[in-house]
Amino acid sequence: MIIFFEIIIYCLLFTLMVYIMANDPIKTLYNYPPKIQERVKQIEQYKGKIPTNNDKIIAKLFFSFIMRYINCYNTFIDGFKYSFLIWTVINLYDAIVLDCIWFCHSKRFIFKGTEDMIKEYHNYWFHIKGFFIGEIIGLIICLIVGFLVTII
Repeated sequence: MIIFFEIIIYCLLFTLMVYIMANDPIKTLYNYPPKIQERVKQIEQYKGKIPTNNDKIIAKLFFSFIMRYINCYNTFIDGFKYSFLIWTVINLYDAIVLDCIWFCHSKRFIFKGTEDMIKEYHNYWFHIKGFFIGEIIGLIICLIVGFLVTII
């Protein structure tokens, strides 16, 4: 039962993080469809502000400590199974609620200079593909989580 509440809390925290980051969408440029990314990279006001994509793995590996110390999992199977379940639910929530419903229809996420690209902002297929890519990344991350849970 704790996992149910945990997932709700993670979804709420993730939503809050997205809401805060929407104040400066350049931080999430790599979550936008490629045509929007390319246009933004050409706009002078964004030059020098575009982040790199390097720090995501460290944040995701923090998951292993949560699995070990909050959920008290100490086997590879438990660490992997429950972290992948949580990952999948949050990934699905992200793809459907945050991306397809909120992102695709909110003016908060539109970069100045890309207002004419509404069709690209409504590119649902980009977000659905992102879900499946996220699942592959999740498998790898959660295998690492399972391993770390056993050695921590």
